[in-house]
Order: sequence, then C-alpha cells, then structure tokens
Amino acid sequence: MARANDEAAALLQELADLLAITGGEAFKIRSYEKAARAVAGHPGDISGLGLADLKKIPGVGQAIAKKLADYTENGTIRQVEELRARIPAGVRALTAIPTLGPRKALTLYEELGVSSVAELAAAIDEGKVRGLKGFGEKSEENLRHGIELLEHAAERVSIDTAMELAEEIVAELSRVPGCGRCAYAGSLRRMRETIGDVDVLATAADPAALMAAFVALPAVTEVIAGGDKKTSVRTRQGLQVDLRVVPAESWGAAMQYFTGSKEHNVRIRERAVRAGLKLSEYGLFDAESGALIVSATEEEVYARLGLPWIPPPLREDGGEVQAALEGALPRLVTEDDLRGDLHTHTDLTDGVEPLATMVAAAAARGLEYYAITDHAPDLVMQRMTDEKALAQRAELRELQREYPDLVLLHGTELNIGPDGEVDWPAEFLAGFDICVASVHSHFTQDRATMTRRLVRACENPHVHVIGHPTARSIGRRAPVDADWDEVFAACARTGTALEIDSFPDRLDLPADLIRRARRYGVRFSVDSDAHAVGHFRNVRYGVGTAQRGWLTPDEVINTWPLDRLRDFLGRKD
Repeated sequence: MARANDEAAALLQELADLLAITGGEAFKIRSYEKAARAVAGHPGDISGLGLADLKKIPGVGQAIAKKLADYTENGTIRQVEELRARIPAGVRALTAIPTLGPRKALTLYEELGVSSVAELAAAIDEGKVRGLKGFGEKSEENLRHGIELLEHAAERVSIDTAMELAEEIVAELSRVPGCGRCAYAGSLRRMRETIGDVDVLATAADPAALMAAFVALPAVTEVIAGGDKKTSVRTRQGLQVDLRVVPAESWGAAMQYFTGSKEHNVRIRERAVRAGLKLSEYGLFDAESGALIVSATEEEVYARLGLPWIPPPLREDGGEVQAALEGALPRLVTEDDLRGDLHTHTDLTDGVEPLATMVAAAAARGLEYYAITDHAPDLVMQRMTDEKALAQRAELRELQREYPDLVLLHGTELNIGPDGEVDWPAEFLAGFDICVASVHSHFTQDRATMTRRLVRACENPHVHVIGHPTARSIGRRAPVDADWDEVFAACARTGTALEIDSFPDRLDLPADLIRRARRYGVRFSVDSDAHAVGHFRNVRYGVGTAQRGWLTPDEVINTWPLDRLRDFLGRKD
C-alpha cells in the first residue's frame, strides 16, 4: 500500500473521531470511517489521482474526494486542522486510550480539566473520576487498564506496518549492487502480532556501500548508530530497524540466531553446549578447537544439533524443541492450504465494495469457495433488513453463473446479544449457507455472564463459527473476560468453529488461546473479514497467527474440500 493512502486514511479517521468529540452527525462520522477503510484498502496510490478518479473509490463521494484532493495537494485536510484548533490537544490525546470514548474524554476535560494521560491517571488515583456522572468504580478499572494498553502499544507497531516497511527495505537493499542475500528476521519472521523493532540481515561484497544505501532510504528519518557490520535507524513510522551484514558463509547461523526468541535461542545453545559445541550468529563451532562445523543454512545448524528445522512461528520456547526431538512438530497450515474465505463484507452493510467486486476479487485469488457474510439487523447502524438479505442472496445466485469455478456461499455475521441471543429467527437463519456470530457490544460483562453468552451462541444450531472470539482490538480494546476453557469445551461439544480473524488489529483468536482450544478438539476458520478488496492480503497475518497456535491444515475448516465443509456446517442443523 502506498504511504499516501495510509496518511489520508488516518486523516479521515481522525476527522471522524474529532466530529464524534464535537457531537457531529452520526451518519457523517460513519461515512468518514467507511471512506477511511476504503482508502486504506485501495490497491492504487491515491497521490496522483484527480477528483474523478478519487470518486471511483468505494465510499468516496464528492465531498470526501475534495478532502482527499486537499490532502494530496497540501499534505493535510483543512477541516481536520480547523477541528484540531477547536479541540484541546489533550482531549484528542485522551481519545487514544482504549476504553475511553470521545464524548467521555471531553467530559473529563470540561469537568476536571484533565488534558493528558498522566493527568487522567492522577485523577483516578485521587478518586476524582468516579464522582462524575457516567463514571464509576468499574469505569476507573477500565480506564486504568486502557492506560496500560496505551503505554504498551506506544512501544510497538502492528505487524502489517512492520511487514510493509521490512519488505520495502529488503526490496530496496536487494537491488543495491553487491548485495548477495537480504531478508528480515526477528519477531517479524516469527509473525508476532506487534513488533518492537525490525531486524534485517544481508550479505554483501561491500558492506559499507550497503550501509550507505540503507541510511539513504526514503523511509529513514534518523541514524541511531552506524558501522560496517550493524547500522540502526529510525523510520517514518517511529520504528527502529537494525541492518546487520554477515559473511555469506554464516547466513544460516545468522538467520537462526536473529529469528528465535531469547528463550528459544537459550534452549538451542544449551543443546550445543551439551554436545561440546558453541553456537553464535557466525556458525556452530567446536568448543575446544574453535573449528567451524556448519553455518550456511538453518537446516544444517538444527540438524547438527539433532533437530529438524523448526518453523519460525514456533520458535518461542513453547515446547517446540521437545516436539522436534520426538518427531512431533506439526505440519503447519499455510496460505496455500486455504480453499475458501468464510467471513467477508460488502457495501450492503459496512464494507466499501459492491458484491460483484468482492466476488471477482475472490475468484482472482483462486479460491474454491467464498462466503459473503454481511451484518444482520441487530447492528442497527448497518440498516440490514430481511428484504435486503434476500435480494443479496438472489444477486449472489446470478453471479454464480459468471463464476462456475468458485462456489458462492450466502452467509451472515450475526450479533451475539448480551444474553447470547442472535439476530433473526431460526426459520430465517436456516436459509443461510453459513452463519458467523460475533460479540459487537457490552464488552465489559463479567466473566460468568460473558461465558454464558458465548456458550449460548455456540449452542445455537444455526451458528457455525464464532467470529473474532475475544472481540479485542489490539492496543485499543482489551479482550472480553470469559472462562475460555468452558467456551472451548462448548465449541467442541456443539461442533462450532472458532475464527482467526486476519485483520492486523484483531488477529483473534490469539495464538495462546488457539493452543488451549486445540486440546479440546476445536476446529478453526482463518478468515479475512475483508471490508474491501485490499483487505484480502491480511490473510497472511491470520495464517501466521494460526501457525503460532500450532495449527495443521486439518484443523482449519476452510482448507477442507467443499463437500467436507458442507458436512461440517450441516451437522449443526
């Protein structure tokens, strides 16, 4: 994605947030939010587009196109600047706190004079917050947790931000004359959901020339430290990137050394020491003589230590070394294993692309089956009705004639209400091919209530998949509190799959809970939850999360042939 798209989308989202603070009309706020998603997901670079082409982006009308043109010409949106001037910066800073909405942020400023996160923390400690209308002891608890999330998030970026930057840097450096190999390593290669810094490794005939090209990259804003073997820079995203140039013959050892977590590498070095060896980024050596034994490939390094190659997403000291010794490493699911996508949206509800466009993109992905799952009526702002759903089903059946090699499934994403009930009566739900059910509100229910809510949804015979089960938004909203073992047992008992939502700010179910759910025999679905064509590329992050959860293809229902999938879905009826 072009950088201009990211910045413009961020400005549109900020405009929506600022309007929410000032009491703007709800439909305008939703329009800006929808346009922000569309611009972020647009495959082309918007910076060179005129008004007519900007209006071709789904969700972008004349007024928003003019704002985007304002951005491409001036680097900002004037209405955003005007609202920034009206609203104290401290209030805008408060809205970054997960669990704190814009109107409550304004209340805190007007009633208590709170204009920073630090001042809010002090007001909570002094007991001033709970006395305000609309705030109580539970509000204090949520705000404390939100501040902790914000402080943690400030130190890291989402995996998609880090991945796009790393791939851009690797591509640029690979074109430098004399560069032999270049790749990213570290937590990004392990597919962690958030990234603290990016490690890039390279080999080069002339390390100094490669380092010079590195610090001159457009993404670099500051050189932290420089040298022929290692250079560290700060980038426009605020992310630190470390480039290490290693000897070509040490490539495998370096990739092993700089990919694994600290704990994984300690475990591997312990095996080396017990075998009379010494392991470093330069190779595996005889501890007494210092003679190099192997270093060229990761496979050689692991093999000399009596282990098969361990996939990077497993290198977290989560039992992978013992599994490797026992020959029990799983054959991890890959993106190529996915035959279908079971959770996507169109502009009928909160997506930004029409049905025909989404279907065409699914066909271009080479999928065998594809489900449209727009929202159901209980999310009132989406304005879904029985008639709209049935009309979409008819349109989908017409499109099926155009795509004989892609089986189109008509589904819905239901809302799991506070008591576990879902939208639409059973007789209407029976007409859908697949029903995904998700929590979209009442996120702070206590553990027992939330557990009953999720279990009841699992027990609904028409619910096939629980969407983004913890309802978390990374860095913005904490996971719901539930007895997950009870929920997983219910999923296994009722034959309900759990989704791994691929959106980078969700990646939900998280890897640690995936591993717990596996023990109950739960099945999973790795879905894009795409609201625009550009969102389909996020599937790589959902697959990475599935790999970190040790999932095999057989445990993921959308790797199955269609007849097996239909049999699974049919067993709930």
